[in-house]
Amino acid sequence: MSDHLDRAVVIQGGDVLTPDGLAAGELVMERGLISAIGSSDTVVDGVFLDAAGLFVVPGFVDVQINGAFGHDFTQDPSSIWEVGERLPEHGVTSFLPTVITSPDTTISRAQDVLAEGPPDGYLGANPIGLHLEGPFLSPLQPGTHDKRYLREPGEVDTSTWTPDRGVRMVTLAPELPGALELIETLVGRGVVVSLGHSAASLEEAVAGFETGATVGTHLYNAMSGFQHRDPGLVGALFTEADVIAEIIVDGIHSHPSAVRVAWDAKGPDHLVLITDAMAAMGMGHGRFAISSVDVEVDETGPRNADGVLAGSALRMDEAVRNLQLFARCSLEEAIGAATSNPASAIGEPDVGVIRPGARADVVLLDADAEVVATFVGGRLAHNLEDKSIPSFRSSPGD
Repeated sequence: MSDHLDRAVVIQGGDVLTPDGLAAGELVMERGLISAIGSSDTVVDGVFLDAAGLFVVPGFVDVQINGAFGHDFTQDPSSIWEVGERLPEHGVTSFLPTVITSPDTTISRAQDVLAEGPPDGYLGANPIGLHLEGPFLSPLQPGTHDKRYLREPGEVDTSTWTPDRGVRMVTLAPELPGALELIETLVGRGVVVSLGHSAASLEEAVAGFETGATVGTHLYNAMSGFQHRDPGLVGALFTEADVIAEIIVDGIHSHPSAVRVAWDAKGPDHLVLITDAMAAMGMGHGRFAISSVDVEVDETGPRNADGVLAGSALRMDEAVRNLQLFARCSLEEAIGAATSNPASAIGEPDVGVIRPGARADVVLLDADAEVVATFVGGRLAHNLEDKSIPSFRSSPGD
């Protein structure tokens, strides 16, 4: 495909997932954007792809990923590009590299990496911006975050936490002193605020949402749980209709029945799949680290020395298949939780969707929802070689 970058790419014969549902038709990609759906009659010079028997869906959007393939973003922010080059293997075309609680200089290093941009020839998932998970987290719900680096709002200079400096999302605990003021400030700058790693009461959580937070970080995990007289942050996420809940659907972080409850509570438009993946993703079992914390990975997931979960080894394509199974939803709905929903959560209307004018981030799935090929900005970033590969030809008549 490298010799076809200036030509249209036409995907023919597949079932295309548009905002109106699945439909047979052609998908045309030109100059990094989707230019047409339904017909390629206007294409004079193009590359045509036979995708018969495949689903043509938007590229997946992962708004919380700590690392993968042996790399940890908090330890080494420069690894964002190495990981990004491989994420299309699992259908991910956009992501928020996540930096967790760590020394203050780590965030500025990660901001600099994004500002410098990718290395020459980079062809991989697009890092839309950073997700800062911490340091403003509850010491009562730290998960595996290093408590030495937890802070309260006002103890860290956040003046550069802006989209222009690469910060798109911040997770914090709303019950901390000064948290509501910080939420208001960040939202005013265009940063998405998510509530998580929190021991908040229902009232404290609702106050955070009323102040401007719009998301909840990894539902059920590291947050005040639902009790019938004290619904906590989980209860607020369930009852605040417009709030989006992230969830890790690996069968470890949440029981399949809890996933079904979340699906029924939030509906197909307000649940977002995240991987929360760490360095072990794509690497198998063994010893790894997330930030400064050592982690052992086995069939029960990544865990620190105390047995606490430390991110996941989940792939986004696995999450889509798991959600369909656990929630008993349609494939189209499960894909929406990995595409249009996260894109909406971070205010990116031109990713996670197939429509004219959107970014040409497209994934081809087989009948089992396994990734066959991935396009990023209209360029072929991944093609699975051990399956029946879609074939290219230079003109409709060839």
